[in-house]
Amino acid sequence: MRILSIVYNPGAMKLAILGTRGIPANYGGFETFAEELSVRLSARGHDVTVYGRSKNIHHREKTFNGVKLAILPTIGTKHLDTVVHTFLSVFHALPHRFDCLLVCNAANALFTIVPRLFRTPVALNVDGIERLRKKWGLAGRTYYRVSEYLATMIPNVIVTDAGVIRDYYWKTYRRRSAMIAYGCNCDRTETTDTLDRLGVRSRGYFLYVSRLEPENNAHVVIEAFEQVAADKKLLIVGDAPYARAYIERLKSTRDPRILFTGAIYGTGYRELQSHAYAYIQATEVGGTHPALIEAMGTRNCVIAKDTPEHREVLGDCGFFFCDSRDLAGKIQLTLADDVLVERLRFKAWERAKSCYSWDATTDAYEKLFEHLVMGSPI
Repeated sequence: MRILSIVYNPGAMKLAILGTRGIPANYGGFETFAEELSVRLSARGHDVTVYGRSKNIHHREKTFNGVKLAILPTIGTKHLDTVVHTFLSVFHALPHRFDCLLVCNAANALFTIVPRLFRTPVALNVDGIERLRKKWGLAGRTYYRVSEYLATMIPNVIVTDAGVIRDYYWKTYRRRSAMIAYGCNCDRTETTDTLDRLGVRSRGYFLYVSRLEPENNAHVVIEAFEQVAADKKLLIVGDAPYARAYIERLKSTRDPRILFTGAIYGTGYRELQSHAYAYIQATEVGGTHPALIEAMGTRNCVIAKDTPEHREVLGDCGFFFCDSRDLAGKIQLTLADDVLVERLRFKAWERAKSCYSWDATTDAYEKLFEHLVMGSPI
């Protein structure tokens, strides 16, 4: 994350972002989003606070790149982590009299009633259709289904990050949303310190990045790669706090070309994206996935699971696959045609530059907050 110069803003707002694990980002897409957006809003002169969880954020300063940090405890279990922390956060935020709140995750829809009762405008970023994740049992799926409905009733506005999710909320609940896509930094990182540490060379590996949960299909990627004869490696980058058995199953592969790196963030992550031979996006749940856009922005060749969300982002700038056999074929195709791979890298980069920009994302959120604060139509 670049440190941006701060400008004077006579129309500055006092804003807070709740519902993520906090910043500096060290977990997933919501955290990267919170970091990129909050730092840019702060650089534009706004007073921004990001709420974080004490078990995730160990940054010792009270600010990060101009953004204030409010670190609160939570109950660190799969079902209570998010909702308990957001419950505490909304009450902590009340006496600070924020002009507007951005709450992330549809699971937190119920808690947006607290600021609404005190006439603080709230935008809720619902992300994807979380109840479809395989990690949730009946109780979790039911809670998310109810939360989806509450998201259409309580906050001032729903924010979706993909046209597919916007259409879902309209068709299912007849509720319009503000569609604001995630962004990316459209440049490469030329350093290779992380590659050197992992023992891989530039363009010498395929890259998979995600939380290691079943619906993100790391097992499909591994099964496919095991079928391909190639001297390149496969890097599995990520972790998950509540999927130990699944991760152990993944690591049981006997293919020595497959390396599990754990979670990697910051410069190390950007190095891996910048130097991969191709990036594999295998998720099947969620809206716009930041890692997919980042792969495009670092001029990567992308092979993505064939979902409406991925087709919306990638367009005709990459490959799509349906299952492990199909993915193996696409991997083999990239290995056989360097010219095609390079052409797709350039097309993906051009698309990322024209369609996905953190500055454009910040523009859209800034305008949304201004409308909410002024009470004008969105």
